[in-house]
Amino acid sequence: MSVASRSTLVVHGRLAMRERRLAAARAGQHGLQVMSFEQAAVRLAGGFARPIDPESLRVAIQTVLPETPMGELEGIKSLPGMIDAAADTLHKAWRAGIDLAARAADHPRLDAIARLETAVLGQLPPGMLRPVDIVDAAIRRIGHAPAVLGPMEIVGLTELSPCWRPLLKALTAHIPVQWTAGPRTVPDWLRDTGVTVARAPAETPTIVAVSAATAYHEAIEAMRWVRSLLASGRAVPSDIAIATASPADYDDHFLALRADANIDLHFVHGVKVVSTREGQAAAALADILVRGLSQTRLRRLAALCRETAPFESLPEGWLRVLPTDAPLSTPTAWNRLLARLEPEDWPDSTDHTPALRAAVDLLAKGPDAASEIGEAFLNGRALAIWRKALLAGPATSLDATLESLRQDDGLEACVSVAWMPASALAASPRRFVRLVGMNSSRWPRGIVEDRLIPDHIIPTAELDPLPVNLADRRDFETILATTSGEVVLSRARRGSDGRLLGRSPLLADRREETYLRRHAVPLHAFSETDRLMARPQEFSAAPQAVSALGCWHNWQRSEITAHDGLVRTNHPLILAILTRTQSASSLKRLLRNPLSYVWVYAFGWRAPQSSAERLVLEALDMGELVHSVLERALRDLEGAGGLAAADSAAIATAVDRAAGLVAAEWESERAPPPTVIWRRTLDEVRVAAEQALSYDDDPLPDARSYGEVPFGGIDPKSDARAPWDPDVPVTIPDTGFNIAGYIDRLDVSGDGKRALVRDYKTGRPPRTAIRLNGGQELQRCLYAFAVKALLGDDVAISASLLYPRERVDLQLEDPEAALAEIAAFLRAARTSLAGGAALPGPDTGGGFDDLAFALPANASATYCRRKLPAATEMLGDVALVWEAE
Repeated sequence: MSVASRSTLVVHGRLAMRERRLAAARAGQHGLQVMSFEQAAVRLAGGFARPIDPESLRVAIQTVLPETPMGELEGIKSLPGMIDAAADTLHKAWRAGIDLAARAADHPRLDAIARLETAVLGQLPPGMLRPVDIVDAAIRRIGHAPAVLGPMEIVGLTELSPCWRPLLKALTAHIPVQWTAGPRTVPDWLRDTGVTVARAPAETPTIVAVSAATAYHEAIEAMRWVRSLLASGRAVPSDIAIATASPADYDDHFLALRADANIDLHFVHGVKVVSTREGQAAAALADILVRGLSQTRLRRLAALCRETAPFESLPEGWLRVLPTDAPLSTPTAWNRLLARLEPEDWPDSTDHTPALRAAVDLLAKGPDAASEIGEAFLNGRALAIWRKALLAGPATSLDATLESLRQDDGLEACVSVAWMPASALAASPRRFVRLVGMNSSRWPRGIVEDRLIPDHIIPTAELDPLPVNLADRRDFETILATTSGEVVLSRARRGSDGRLLGRSPLLADRREETYLRRHAVPLHAFSETDRLMARPQEFSAAPQAVSALGCWHNWQRSEITAHDGLVRTNHPLILAILTRTQSASSLKRLLRNPLSYVWVYAFGWRAPQSSAERLVLEALDMGELVHSVLERALRDLEGAGGLAAADSAAIATAVDRAAGLVAAEWESERAPPPTVIWRRTLDEVRVAAEQALSYDDDPLPDARSYGEVPFGGIDPKSDARAPWDPDVPVTIPDTGFNIAGYIDRLDVSGDGKRALVRDYKTGRPPRTAIRLNGGQELQRCLYAFAVKALLGDDVAISASLLYPRERVDLQLEDPEAALAEIAAFLRAARTSLAGGAALPGPDTGGGFDDLAFALPANASATYCRRKLPAATEMLGDVALVWEAE
C-alpha cells in the first residue's frame, strides 16, 4: 500500500478538530494531520518542545508567587483569584507578543509581572516554551516544514494571535499555505504574508427571531426546537447546535433539561465538576474546610465518601450516634459528644469512637491541611478534582474554585446535539443553529480591562488585540454566513430578578420577532413532562392526576370525604395505635386533632427539624430547657438535705450549676441561638427555675421532692430514686387507655398522707380559671390520677399548674370529677376513631400544628373553616370537650 503524502489542516477548537478528523477518516485521507496552529508550530520546533498548558502554568505560579517580590501587587498576591489573574495576564502578553522583560522599566507593575514571568519560566520544565520561543525554534527549523507539515490549509479561523503571525509568514516561503476563509471575514494583516486566500459565497439560511419570557424559558424553547427537528427527520443530532456568547449563564438550565428530555446534548465547553457525584464529594469536603465542621456538613460528606478510609471502618448506620437536632458546630461540642459515646450507642455494639475522633480531628485542621485531608477522604476522580482545585487557587477559597472547574461530559461531539460557545460554533458550523442570549450587554459582551495590567499601563487594544466585543460580533456574522439551514435568534424579555432586558444591537435590523409565551401550548414538546403539561386532557386521565384532582375537589366540599380523614371501621392500624401506651400529649392530640393523631402515631410523620442555629428558642424548646434545669437542680438539692430545708442561696447555687450542665448538654445535642442571645436565655432560665423552686404557698411537712418522675413503664431520665416502681402500668378506668409520662414535680409529705403534683408552665397564665381548657389541659388531672393510683387511695392529692415567672399557681378543684369527665371524652374519642373518623379538629392547621404543611395552603382560614362544622357533627360527643372550661 502506498503511503499518502503528508499535509496539515489547521483548525480552531476541540470540536472542529474532532469533526475534521472524523471527516478525514471517512474520506480515507491517511496523510492528513488535523491540529491547531500552536500544535503545528510545536511540531516544527521539534525536540521536546511543548506549549505551556494552563494547569502547569497555575502550578508554577502557585509555587513561585509566595517568594516572588510583586511590588505594588504584594498586598493582593495571596488573595483568591490571584493565580487565575496572573495566568490570564501572562497568556495575554504571550499571545500579543509583548516582551515583558524589555518593558519592565516602563512601569513598576510591568516590572513585577516580568519578575513573575522569569520565576515561572524557571519553574517550568525546560521543554515547555512560551509562544515566542516556540516561534523562534520553529523558524530555525523552517527548512523541515515540507517534510514535517507538508502543504498547509487553515480552515475556520477568522483571526490569528500576533505571536504566530511571523511563523505563518515564514512558512509561505517553504510550503503552500492556504487560508480557507469561505464566507468568513479575512484579517487585513494577511494580505502581505503570501498566504493564498480561498473565499466562498455566504450561506443564506432561514433566519427567525423570537423572544422568550426568561433565560430558562429560552432553554425550554431551545429543547423543544431540537426535539421537533429530530422528530420530523429534518436533521440528525450532528446537524444541530445551540450557542451563546456566555454559556455559563445557561449551563444549569440545559443540564437539568437534558436529563428530563433524554437527549444527548453535548456540552462542548464541558460541564461543572460539581454537577457530578465526584465533584459533589470534593465540594462537601471543601465546605467543611472553608466554613468549619458541623453535623450537617459531616453527614453530607459521609454520604458521598462512605467508601474512603476514614468512613469505611465505621459500621452501616453509624450516623445514628449523632443527635439529629444538634449542630455540632464547635470543637467543644464534638469533644463532648465523643466523650460520652459508649459501645452500645453504635449499631454493632462495638466502640468506633477512636475512628470517628480521628476523622473529626483531621477535618478540624482546616484549610492549612487541605492536601492531607483530601488524600485521606477522597479517592479516584474526586481526588483528582481536589488536586486540580488546589492548583487553581488557595485552599481558603476551595469552594469557589471547585465551582469554576469543568470536565468533559463523556458524550461524543460528532454524533450529538451540541451546546457550545459562539466561538466554537463559528469554527465548526452546523446546519441548524439556535443562538440564545441575544440581549444587550450579553451579546456582544463589553470590553474588560486586564485585572493586573490596566489600560493606562498597556493599552487594552495592544494587550488584547482580539477584544471580546469584536470577537462576539465577528462570531455572530460568521455563524450567519456559515449556517446552511436555519438560524433562530432568541432573547429573554426579563432577567431572573424580573427586570426588563434590552435587545442585542446585533438584532437592530431584525425588528420582527415571534413573542413566545411562557405557558403557551408548544408545537412540539421536548419531554414527557412537557407533553403532559401541554395536553391537560391527556394528563387528567393519568392515575396520579385523577387522584390529585379528586383530592382537590373533595377539599373544596363542605362535607367530610375520604380525603379529610375517613377510613374504614376498625382499621387494624387504628386499633393498633389505640392499644399503645398513651401520654397526655397524645391524648390531647386525639381529642383536639384526630387527623394529626393518626398522622403522627400511625404513619410516623414528623415535622423536619433544622440543625441551623436559630435566633431565639421556640416556646416548646424554652419549656424543655427550664424543665431540664429544674430537674437537675431539684435532684442536687434533695441530695444535699432536701428542697424544704434549702434557703435561697442554696437554691440559687443549685440552679446555677444545673443551668451550666444542661447548657453544655444542649449545645452538644441541639442548635443553640447565637452566643449573646443564648447567654440571655440562660439567665432567664435561671430566674424562672429559682422562682419555681422557691415558691411554696402550701408547704407539706417534712416533704420530699422529686423531679421528672417517670410512671407507666417509661424509662427514667436519671438514676434518681422514684417514689414508686416506674414499670407499673397506669390505666384510666373504663377507657382502655394506659398512660405514661414524666411528672414535672412531685412533693410527698413525711407521713405519706399528702402529695402535691405540679406541672410547670413557662408561658403566660390564662386570664380566667381553667379546668380542661377545651381538652388542652389534661396533665394536671391525669398526673394526679397516676399519683393516686401508684401511692394509694388514702393519699390526698393536690394538682396545680405553676407559672414561675408570674408566681401563679392554679389548683385543680375536684380532680376525681375532672377525671370522670375526661374519661367520658376519651371513651367517645376511642369509639369515634375506631369507627373511622380521623377528622380535623380545632387544632388542625393552627399555629402550633407542626404538620400543617400536609394540609391545603392557608388551611386554618379556608379548609378547616369549611370542614369543621361537618367534622363536629360527625365526631359527636368528642367535640363537646372543645367547649369544656
